[in-house]
Amino acid sequence: MSNNKEHQHFLTEKLNGLSLPEINNSVSIPKNASFFKKVLAYSGPGALVAVGYMDPGNWVTSIAGGAQYGYLLLSVILVSSLIAMLLQYMSAKLGIVTGLDLAQATRMKTGRKLGFILWIITELAIMATDIAEVIGSAVALNLLFGIPLLLGVIITVLDVFILLMLTRLGFRKIEAIVMTLILTILGVFLYEVILGQPNMNDLMHGFVPQKQVFTDKGALFLALGIVGATVMPHNLYLHSSIVQSRKYDRDNKEEIKEAVKFAGIDSNLQLLVAFVINCLLLVLGASMFFGQGDNLTTLGSLYRALNDNQIVGAIASPVLSVLFAVALLASGQNSTITGTLTGQIIMEGFIKMQMPVWARRLITRLLAVIPVIICIIMFGGTEEVVEKLLIYTQVFLSVALPVSMIPLTLFTSSKEFMGEFKNSLWMTSLAWFVTIALTILNINLIMTTF
Repeated sequence: MSNNKEHQHFLTEKLNGLSLPEINNSVSIPKNASFFKKVLAYSGPGALVAVGYMDPGNWVTSIAGGAQYGYLLLSVILVSSLIAMLLQYMSAKLGIVTGLDLAQATRMKTGRKLGFILWIITELAIMATDIAEVIGSAVALNLLFGIPLLLGVIITVLDVFILLMLTRLGFRKIEAIVMTLILTILGVFLYEVILGQPNMNDLMHGFVPQKQVFTDKGALFLALGIVGATVMPHNLYLHSSIVQSRKYDRDNKEEIKEAVKFAGIDSNLQLLVAFVINCLLLVLGASMFFGQGDNLTTLGSLYRALNDNQIVGAIASPVLSVLFAVALLASGQNSTITGTLTGQIIMEGFIKMQMPVWARRLITRLLAVIPVIICIIMFGGTEEVVEKLLIYTQVFLSVALPVSMIPLTLFTSSKEFMGEFKNSLWMTSLAWFVTIALTILNINLIMTTF
């Protein structure tokens, strides 16, 4: 792949073998195919990554932002999405060029002791992410079927075994299911936003950054919440692994270059869909709930508001509420798939723990379920108590963010790791600026939360 002896030596010292060995190198890429067919062949990993940018943990923040400040914070979502595209491209490139996921690469450069500490931090971040998905799924089951939250949380453990069955069908099937669920979420919110009849002039104006975002303390807090949750640390580990599911010649420079190109296209297209969905969430809040932000603090309150004539007027309907809950359930199921895969990636990458796939994924899920069950038993099974956990999960994500972003930027800017595929000067500079800025914003978010 490269004539650089140091780079070749690096490639022969992979500590953990293949990342996600059961899916690695499993999806065929047609030779001499058209551009469109190759885009389709490489499409999929980006969808699993995009899930992290539209998970239930972001819903209340985005809708509340629209309910309190109209379309003002659309510019924040735009900037956040552009940052996500940059970092996810770097993550995909790392996996394709080196054959290592981010966890493996970090462990290689840090050693056993520091690697174990970083694994603990990253495991807490994944647990925090998984808690949000467990809560989202449990709340959706409660809203749709009246299932008590405690039972709903326990039911989410079964998601792991569903994922195991899907894995037997092939990774391509998992990607297809995730895409279907994403389209379901997109369709639900597009329909509800159209019914809300947003002011298109104000909507388009919202993408232009306004001074009020910085001068209004309430708007700034919500903006920090949106930007601070821009990059989900687990997504950087996930993307660097699942892009290796495609079959390309790891020793052929041209095929690697092609894989990087189409992985970037896939990532950007899927993140564009996530951007649209996040905009729809905020626009839904602005067009239907403007002025009601203080009353819409939980997923349950949003569900009930869609069927309340006093809040949304004549368009209020049980159908809107049910569609909202269906989208919430779809979001939770999607994030369950990506969360369990990421748990496997970091466990294998950081501490090289070998165990049966079902046990590894069950442990990942239990690490998320147990804190929610303890919370329900100790403080009651109300949605307000359970959803308050969503706020504190952001703290773990904030702590873990530098642990993933700093190594990613270092590795992808390194000649030793990337050879001729290392970041350009402008990309390196931009990546360091984003890393430092997001780290500062997340520190601010932690201080504000407490």
